[in-house]
Amino acid sequence: MTIPESTRQRLRFLTRVVSKEAKHLTETNERLFATAFTAERAAALQHDPDLAERVDAFVSRFGRLQDTLGDKLLPTLLSALGETPAPKIDMLDRAERLGLIASSEQWMQLRRLRNQMIHEYVEDPKVLADALEAAHAAVAALVGASQAMTDEIARRRWS
Repeated sequence: MTIPESTRQRLRFLTRVVSKEAKHLTETNERLFATAFTAERAAALQHDPDLAERVDAFVSRFGRLQDTLGDKLLPTLLSALGETPAPKIDMLDRAERLGLIASSEQWMQLRRLRNQMIHEYVEDPKVLADALEAAHAAVAALVGASQAMTDEIARRRWS
């Protein structure tokens, strides 16, 4: 399948960005979760600026990778595959059928989790700790989706 050069360039760029974002998220994930993230650790954020910065980096990198994948790379990839523009949930369902993401429902749960980490952590350390632990468990799904998408682009020799 031949695609326009502008689309190929966009896919190349997004592949590079996603690869870097996945690497940075993985590294931050490993550092932040060397020990379990408990409500006590969450409560200590206000007194531990280094920990607070690591949490902020993790939350930012988690959200950034999900945004780049879902809002930029996936629509561009589906367009290159000949898909017509569609609402987000339809794109996610198509991505699931193509094996680019594990499930559209999981993707939406990860989105809710991202929003929870951003909006809830200042008020309730337990909510933050639970959300961070859930996000920690979901990093593999995000990184896996990034790998599946970049592998598909490479397989088609669009990168």
